[in-house]
Parts: sequence; C-alpha cells; structure tokens
Amino acid sequence: MIDYGNTKGLNLLQVLAEQGLFIFTSGAAKTAAEKIGISDNYLSQLLSHLEKFGWIIRLRRGLYAGTGTLPGGVQVHPFAVATRLVEPSAISHWSAMSHHGFTDQIPHIVTAFTPQNVVTPTMREPQEKKAGKHAWDVWGTRYEYVTVIPDHFFGIEEVWVDERFRIPIADKERTILETFVSPRLFGGIGEALATVEGHIHELDLEKLVRYSVRYGKASAIKRLGWALERLGAPSEFVDPLEKIPIKGFRLLDPTRPRRGPYDKRWMIQNNFLGEKRVK
Repeated sequence: MIDYGNTKGLNLLQVLAEQGLFIFTSGAAKTAAEKIGISDNYLSQLLSHLEKFGWIIRLRRGLYAGTGTLPGGVQVHPFAVATRLVEPSAISHWSAMSHHGFTDQIPHIVTAFTPQNVVTPTMREPQEKKAGKHAWDVWGTRYEYVTVIPDHFFGIEEVWVDERFRIPIADKERTILETFVSPRLFGGIGEALATVEGHIHELDLEKLVRYSVRYGKASAIKRLGWALERLGAPSEFVDPLEKIPIKGFRLLDPTRPRRGPYDKRWMIQNNFLGEKRVK
C-alpha cells in the first residue's frame, strides 16, 4: 500500500508541477488525478499520505503546497504562500520594506495586507489561549495580515521572487506611504523619516503624493508633506499636500507623548525627538 501510495503520489505531484501548480487546491488535484487514473475516492487518502510523509503541507482547508523535500522538488517561496493563504492579498509592511531594500532588518514574520476579513486558525481557539496578533504558522514561518478597506488596496505590482513564483507586492511608494499611515506598526515615525531620507532619490515622488491623496488620511498626508519639505523636495510635490484641509493638530509620532512645538503650516505637533535626523 505504501509503495502504491508513493508511486501514485509522485505521479500526481509531477502532473501538478508540469502545470506550474506548486501550490494547489483540492480541485486542481482532482483534475490532475483524473488524468492519471486516480479515483475521487482515493484522492483524499492519497493527499493525506503525501502530507504524512512530508511531501506536501496543508496550508488551510482545500489548499496545499509542496515542501521541496522530493528530489527535484520545489521549495515554495514564503511570499507565494502568504498571498495564497488569503486572496486577494499583497506582501506589505516590513516584508515589503525588506524586499525593496528599505531596511537592513530581516523580518521573521511575513506580512501582507488584504481587503478580506481574515479568519486564522488562532481565531478559532478558546479565548483563554488567544494571545498577540492572529496569524498562520506554516512550516516554521509566521504569516500576519493587515486588513484594509477595498479603496485602500492599491499600489500593488507583480514581482518575480524567483523563477517560478510571481507575487503581488506593495510597490515602493505604497510601502513608504504605509509607514506614514500606520507609524505604530513600524515602531514610530522614525522608520518613515529615515527611510524617506535614505531613499528619496529612488522614489517616484509624484506617485507617492498621488497615493497619499488617494488614501485620504489627513494625518498621513501632513506627516508626509512635513517630511518632504524638510528633505528639500520640490514645491510641486509639497504644495498639494499642504493644501489638503485638516481640522486640529496631529501628532507627528502617535507612539510618543503629546509634547513639542506646533507647526501651523502642517498642523503637526512635532513630538519626535529624532527630528534632527531630517535635514
């Protein structure tokens, strides 16, 4: 029985691989199985057999990935896993920062954003066992998701992360914008300011400004405008942000106490002690 399962399992995975399906649904497996004479009744047993021997891993109900343990097998890129666990989604936040070379830190968690309401296995645990952010833990890698409204799911490009996997990822400008939109997720505004200062010549400032206006979060717009002005960006990029109306002063860094000088031009209270880093 084991030899039969091994043979049939290898044949099934080969057919899927020939179709470029290194992550596959149970429906795709059924279609592939039909081509090599595997019955529907046996397929479920066969998938369990492949999982038991570590040749595939079950990502979630009805979704599987190869583990790359077979000779000639393919190790599925973590970014590909992330964007298939939740669809649609795109690599974002710290993972996108690392991909674009905006940080020297190597994230230990794969982050993505999505307009979907995400239900992870941890959400189904008893309340007393729940702790921290909800996520998937797959094959030793943790996957976390940030939910955005559909109108904020933009600024995404398709990128080849290796010769087999092309995945959606927040582009450079959308990644930078997120540091101004959600400074708390990056440990404060310092990451945003340092990243823009160090990579401003790599950015399409027109696109960055357009993205910020499209996102429509006044506090993020003013933080970005404040930073671009101090970095000497041309007025054609700064002025549109200054003209966006806002009611009341906003903290430059929402993770720090409410103290520091007020900037009436940008309606920003500069409570960031590291301002001196921005020339």
